[in-house]
Amino acid sequence: MKKIILHSSLFIITFFTTTIAGVTWLNIDAFQLENFSYGLPYAVSLLFILTAHEFGHYFAARYHGVAATLPYYIPFPPVPSFLNFGTFGAVIRTKSPIPNKKVMFDIGVAGPIAGFAATLIVLIYGFTHLPGKEFILHIHPEYFSPYKETGLALGFGEPLLYKILSFTLTNPMNEFVPPMSEMYHYPYLLAGWFGLFVTAMNLIPIGQLDGGHLSYTMFGEKHKLLSRFVFTLLIAMGIAGGLENFNINLGFGWFGWLFWALALYFIVKLDHPPVEEESELSEGRKAVGWMTFIIFLLSFVPTPFSFSL
Repeated sequence: MKKIILHSSLFIITFFTTTIAGVTWLNIDAFQLENFSYGLPYAVSLLFILTAHEFGHYFAARYHGVAATLPYYIPFPPVPSFLNFGTFGAVIRTKSPIPNKKVMFDIGVAGPIAGFAATLIVLIYGFTHLPGKEFILHIHPEYFSPYKETGLALGFGEPLLYKILSFTLTNPMNEFVPPMSEMYHYPYLLAGWFGLFVTAMNLIPIGQLDGGHLSYTMFGEKHKLLSRFVFTLLIAMGIAGGLENFNINLGFGWFGWLFWALALYFIVKLDHPPVEEESELSEGRKAVGWMTFIIFLLSFVPTPFSFSL
């Protein structure tokens, strides 16, 4: 009973913090109670994606008889002048040994596929239900004026899948399609973008990330080479992004990748621990694994955030 209360409490707190974040992204005062409902589209969409991802893992584990916890949702309280999505995501923990590669693969792949499907639903809804120009004018009354206010501008990187959906589901000739420097005001697009970001972060083929589970079960000992190669790329992209602090803009990279790489190295570790039975995966599972790595490529963006004057 205590564990149920803990999981429920974390969900409720995360629902609250993501709702506040949703209000904040609309440039509305999040601490006025009457504004709380404005954050619900973002909060519900984002929690739908995170819940789909984690319960994908959970049900796959239960299907194979592996004991697993319910999701631990991780709230992120509002911090002024800080990129705040209202959550650091969610995790589950397996509580019994995973017997073989087949089970490891199924548990590892189920979360990203379920979360990706939920992300697709949110993005398709967001692109097919774009509000009119009055929405952005309510946030930035000067948006279409030739004399816009100047200042530090935030831009989001555009994953390939986001670009494809935007191109196929919208018509810029007849409707206003927000650029990546404004899309974060649109709750469904922002939640969907964050879903792609989380999917890509989890599918990085290192250690015990979901991508690490896939890499280990598909490639065996060769996963160590792939893990170190990807780790080196993360370091390089982190350094490239950090050079902007010295007025050197290489056009790609994000300083955050450096911190993520170090966290992977010291906490997650680069190598995946072995399972009891090292049997090969079936060709069908390998095909699903390759499809999931394609999802990674569609979701990943080297420069997720950028700032410009």
